[in-house]
Amino acid sequence: MVTLDVRPQLLDALSNLRNRVAAARFPLPLDGAARARVDRDELLAQLDDYLMPRLRQPEAPLLAVIGGSTGAGKSTLVNSLVGRQVSEAGVLRPTTRTPVLVCNPEDHHWFAGVRVLPELTRAWMPQREPAGEGGGGSGGGASGGGAGEAAGRRGTGGVGTAGGSRPDARAGAGAGTGDGAGERVLRIETAATLPRGLALLDAPDIDSLVAENRELAAELICAADVWVMVTTAARYADAVPWHLLRTAKEYDATLVTVLDRVPHQVVAEVSRQYGALLTKAGLGEVPRFTIPELPESAGGGGLLPSTAVEPLREWLVHRVREPSARAQALLRTANGLIDSLRARVPALAGAVSAQHAAGVRLTAVVEEAYESEHTRVRASLQAGAVLSGGALGRWRSYPLDCSAEELLDAVVENLGALLLCAVSAADERIDEAWLHDPASRAPELTYREPDAESVEHRVGLAVRRWRRVIEEYAEDELRDLENPPDAEAVAALLATALLGGRRARSAGETLAERVGAHRALRLRDRGGRLLTSYTEKILQTERDRRLAPIDALEVHSGPQAELIAALSVLQKER
Repeated sequence: MVTLDVRPQLLDALSNLRNRVAAARFPLPLDGAARARVDRDELLAQLDDYLMPRLRQPEAPLLAVIGGSTGAGKSTLVNSLVGRQVSEAGVLRPTTRTPVLVCNPEDHHWFAGVRVLPELTRAWMPQREPAGEGGGGSGGGASGGGAGEAAGRRGTGGVGTAGGSRPDARAGAGAGTGDGAGERVLRIETAATLPRGLALLDAPDIDSLVAENRELAAELICAADVWVMVTTAARYADAVPWHLLRTAKEYDATLVTVLDRVPHQVVAEVSRQYGALLTKAGLGEVPRFTIPELPESAGGGGLLPSTAVEPLREWLVHRVREPSARAQALLRTANGLIDSLRARVPALAGAVSAQHAAGVRLTAVVEEAYESEHTRVRASLQAGAVLSGGALGRWRSYPLDCSAEELLDAVVENLGALLLCAVSAADERIDEAWLHDPASRAPELTYREPDAESVEHRVGLAVRRWRRVIEEYAEDELRDLENPPDAEAVAALLATALLGGRRARSAGETLAERVGAHRALRLRDRGGRLLTSYTEKILQTERDRRLAPIDALEVHSGPQAELIAALSVLQKER
């Protein structure tokens, strides 16, 4: 009797934690960010493809995933355990591109839907009787067939009870040969030779040259109740199988190892050395099966003699038919995964925190640069720096050799130049500071889409709007005068007085003479507030444009606290 803890409160806590893990994002290229993304995706795969489905339906068949490196003989092993060819095997590597799941016909409904591996399209072929007995036959079912050849029914894996889709975790990892470009396919085969309650899944090579195959292989292993790791006499010391073994040990998963294609002359020695390596790695108690090198092992397509795979088959069947053995296998893998969350979730939370800290750091650089330039602009305006160069020359020749319009044009042009220089200086300061920060190398921050409007255009447009409002202020003040002076001349004097500092003291005096002291004071107050508002708005707009890519990354502190809180709730429910 399976005794998995399937209380609704625990499932709710796990579902909440799953959603918090999915929300964690690591877009900034910090040390450890790539590892955090892999860890997040792996954890999501284990939660969605294994733990949640298993806890919801503990009576579902036991899924044993056959994984390993290129040329280890995984497909031949699966075919031999089933007794006919259901998965394509051959000398060309990698052979297994589309994973194949084999189950008893009465268990088909457990895997035809989206209970496990919900993101893979289901495909299957009409079952055919095997053409012959023994090794080397082409077999029935899927002989030489890929998912693209499937003439039977198809079902698209959607979002099921496993917890929903993963918007950023495994998107675009197309692997497999489906009908559609990038479609990821799981081919379902049935075989009455497998006992009810047992399913075998032939995964792609974990060291495939194709990145999508490697990712899919890791994802499939995460869906396993039992991990069956296959290696060969020639490659049992390679890094890839040992990475899988150490991962299985870390998660305390139910694990079996198969040492395949061992020459008869060295069976005892190779088996002894492999056992010593397992013991040294703390895996000495892991069930280990050895398959000698046989004629059927070479060339692909053949079935190994039943005696070669019978010990492994008996071990798997025992896990299905003996309730206590089945419960032990399920409990070990499920509890091992839940136990692993105590270290894995805080590690993700730490990576989220590092992302947030980097985002704060990048944001602070932008804000400090623009605040510094804003301070400089205010000081320049107070000092009358705008009334310099050509504008100062215009003012000195006004009104004899310079019209009011020309004076206003020159003053407004200098104001735009001052603000444009401030924006450019702020951006240069940001670029210099970001140059030494690895976080700024995120593609979203290094690439800037061409602006529909240039900075010069935006600043110039805002300054011209300020000028129009100044002209409207002048017109408003002159409207009730009997003999009003020229409105454009009043606007030019007002702009000069506001932007010229001490150099334009006479502009304020002339303005008061023309419209009266009270009106002149009111104009200067309104114009000064408008100038402050427009300069702040211009610099704030450019600052916000520079901050927008950082804000779009959404590297907030909230997900860190939410991860820890969700883990705490889960631990209390356990």
